[in-house]
Amino acid sequence: MRSNFLRLSVVITLHMSLLASRLASGQDSQPKSGPGNGGDFSSANNSTQALTKVPTVVILVKGAWSSASDSITPLPEGGSVSNNVFHSEYFGIRYALPSGWIQRYEGPPPSDSGRYVLAQIRPADRRGPIRGNILITAQDMFFTPLPEVNVLQHMKYVKDHLQVDYQLEQPLTETRIAGRSFDFLAYWAPVAQLHWYVAATQIRCHTVEIVLSSRDTKLLENLVLDLNKMILPAEAGLTTGMGGSDLPVCIKDFAGGANVIARVDPIFTESKFNPVPVRIIIDRRGKVKHIHFLSAFPDQAKAIGDALSQWKFKPYLRDGVPVEVETGIMFGRAARPIGAPAAGASIE
Repeated sequence: MRSNFLRLSVVITLHMSLLASRLASGQDSQPKSGPGNGGDFSSANNSTQALTKVPTVVILVKGAWSSASDSITPLPEGGSVSNNVFHSEYFGIRYALPSGWIQRYEGPPPSDSGRYVLAQIRPADRRGPIRGNILITAQDMFFTPLPEVNVLQHMKYVKDHLQVDYQLEQPLTETRIAGRSFDFLAYWAPVAQLHWYVAATQIRCHTVEIVLSSRDTKLLENLVLDLNKMILPAEAGLTTGMGGSDLPVCIKDFAGGANVIARVDPIFTESKFNPVPVRIIIDRRGKVKHIHFLSAFPDQAKAIGDALSQWKFKPYLRDGVPVEVETGIMFGRAARPIGAPAAGASIE
C-alpha cells in the first residue's frame, strides 16, 4: 500500500491475528553528533539544539494523513471510548465495554482502501484469567480493493479466503444482534487453539465488523450475548445500511457521468504518486458541503478541496424530493484491486 511508504516516521507496532491489533508507544529523540546549526553545516558557534522528548503513547507522522473540510461533520474514524463506553456518532453505535475491559490504544489512521479500526478492546489485566480481544472495524465499500459491493459479499470473501491453518467452526449464518441483522461465522486455528467469532452488518455503505478472539469459547459466547446491549442505528442491516432518512443517501460512483454539471480539476504544485481517496457529501442543491480526505498530503488536500468547492451536481431525487448524497472519489492512481492482473498481464 502506497500510504505505508508515504507515512514516514510512524512510531507504531501494529500486530493483527487476522484482525486483532494493538499500537505501541513513541520513544524519546536521541542526540545526534555531527555538524553544528549553520545553514552550510558549519560549526561556527559549536551550539546544539535542545533535545525534544516525545511523549509516550504518541504516533509521529510526517506525510499523508486523514483530514476534513470542517470539524463539525462526524467522520468514520471519529469514534472514541469514554467512561468505558465506545461511541461513534458517524455510525450511530454505542457500546458499553464488558466489565474489566479497556481500550488502551486508538486505531491507526484510515487506509487508502477505506479500512478503519474503530476500537481495540481487551481485558485491563492481560495476565489475568480473562484473555481475549474485541476489534471493531469498518470497510468503506466505495474504495475496497476486494471484489465485493456489500456486507454479504464481504463475509463470503472472508469465509472463502481463510488461511490454510484455519478451520471453519460455524458457517455463515444470519443472526440478530441488538435488534439488527448480522452475518456471522466462526473459525479457529487448531495449532494455536485460538478461536475467532466474526459478526458484520452494513451502515452507511460500510461493512462494520466485530471480531471477537480468544482461546476460551465460553468467553466468546458471553461476549456475543453482551453485544445485544449495543445501540445501533435503525438503518443497520444486511440489506439496508445505505443511508437515507436523516442521513445522506450513499451512492457509489455518483460523482461521475451525467450527475456532474460543472467540474474543476485540482491544480497540484508538485507531482506525487499516492492515491487520494475522498468522501464527499453533496447537499440538496448539488453543491459539495463536506469533504473527507482518507489520506492526503496537506497540499493535495488544499488543491482538491479548492476544486471540489466549485463542482456542481444534478440534485438527487428520492420520491421526487431532493436529498443529500454521500459518495467517494479517488484522485491519483488507485491501488490495484485484489485478484486483478498486474499491468501488462493478459486476462484469460
